[in-house]
Amino acid sequence: MVESALLAFGVLVVLLTLGVPLPYCFGGGIMVMVFVGGATMKGAMLWGFGQLSSPVLLAIPLFVLAGTIMSSSGIAGALLKFVDVFVSRIKGGLGVVATVSCAIIGAISGSGLTGIAAIGPILIPEMERKGYPRAYATALIANSSILGLLIPPSVTMIVYGWVTDTSILACFLATLGPGLFIMAAFSATNLVWARKFPLVLDAPVSFGGFVSEASSRALIAVPALVMPVLILGGIYGGVMTPTEAAAVSVIYALPVGFFIYRGLTMRALFDAGKEAGTAVGAIMIMILFSLILSQMLVLQNAPQALVDTIFGFTTDRTLLLILVNVMLFLLGMVVNDITAIILVAPLLMPLMQAIDVSPVQFAAIIGVNTAMGGVTPPYASILYLGARIGKVKVTQVIRPAMILLVVGYLPVVFLTSFWPSLSLAIPTFFGY
Repeated sequence: MVESALLAFGVLVVLLTLGVPLPYCFGGGIMVMVFVGGATMKGAMLWGFGQLSSPVLLAIPLFVLAGTIMSSSGIAGALLKFVDVFVSRIKGGLGVVATVSCAIIGAISGSGLTGIAAIGPILIPEMERKGYPRAYATALIANSSILGLLIPPSVTMIVYGWVTDTSILACFLATLGPGLFIMAAFSATNLVWARKFPLVLDAPVSFGGFVSEASSRALIAVPALVMPVLILGGIYGGVMTPTEAAAVSVIYALPVGFFIYRGLTMRALFDAGKEAGTAVGAIMIMILFSLILSQMLVLQNAPQALVDTIFGFTTDRTLLLILVNVMLFLLGMVVNDITAIILVAPLLMPLMQAIDVSPVQFAAIIGVNTAMGGVTPPYASILYLGARIGKVKVTQVIRPAMILLVVGYLPVVFLTSFWPSLSLAIPTFFGY
């Protein structure tokens, strides 16, 4: 019944294109599989809820909660001040601060939205005060927030590893190389672009003054800098699982936010819990419905049919990788990254194996492509949030955001596909 699987996928694509809410889109595809494909809804629902009980998925709400707590705790401000001391007197240096800070935030929260939510309210007004156009500052921070989906720990890589039965730690490391390349590319692009802005730089100081300032800010930033070291060191040192590390990040963020940086209050904690609960609820509903539809497609032998169909057009490995990248990019434009991964990872895995792409490298390929959807309309959730935080029109942000993507992001997408060492060198070094 491959025909029913193709029909279900077609219905899903049409509904997504029409802008129908995601649960209804997947519900439409599931109904096709039930009424046309003969799938059993009761069995599928029981299987789906059984999958949601996996301890691995517990890391998602915990990392989301840690990110929301961090947004209001003052941790982001301490990190910004520490990074700023090294580049604030370089033209374009404040833009580098934004990009690097988003990468550090990503190493704490595992989310793409946390970077723009935590750094945007602080840094966008400061960048405008120093001479950056507000729309450009918003676009740079929104695009850099993608690094939260690539710098480990990453919520999307937890989902990918869970769906494909691949080591989650290896998936974390697979996106680290591309993430660092993108951070460097955004920083370099910003330094070149910033030359045409009338920027106001901090006054130069003596070497002794610099050392004194750097030391004082480093001392303040130590509790914030310990957080990613604690999380990643615990995971890769074999002391904690990703789920345990997520729990530790929440526990650590509470006293740091309450007693050290004092940005966290009981009201802010309640609001953070409410925000995290809302986000996690939406994520889990998406996971359930996309998981059920994906499993139905697999049971209908859709993955093998897809491989046979594609190989009917071409067997050229380079062309196939280009087609996969284009498909993932287009999918990321209409659905969130978690949904895209659950839906297509099981379908494309046989094709990747057929052209000798390892599951770990495929984690990086699918990660960098679907993360791009966060700033690529019409989905573009990170970009829309950035425009709201930056208090600028989305139409003003799109142009600089797309230029940053084309210059700083797309080259790394293709490097990830055609230069395996970029995604495999670090996992191999750690024995994966």
